[in-house]
Amino acid sequence: MQSIIINVSELRDVEKESIKELAEFLEERVKAKINVGSNEITVKPENKGNAIPPKAYLRVLLRKFLHQTELKEEFRVISSGENVLMIKTRREARRAE
Repeated sequence: MQSIIINVSELRDVEKESIKELAEFLEERVKAKINVGSNEITVKPENKGNAIPPKAYLRVLLRKFLHQTELKEEFRVISSGENVLMIKTRREARRAE
């Protein structure tokens, strides 16, 4: 059974309440099981026969979430492995602090 992990550790440090909002956002748009951990969100198939959405589609959804919550200027979505996406702080935002 395959899954995709979304690393949200940097987002959690800045916007703790956004993690819950992100999980709800994904549940509305993806037919998959969403598990929220301390520093990651795991997307798994609902049933054995079902497939998870493609990684590229999840990346688009994450970028859309950042845009809607007005966090796009501070964070970006990058690939951090075969089945891992990461919401990372933008370098410009780090320098501004």
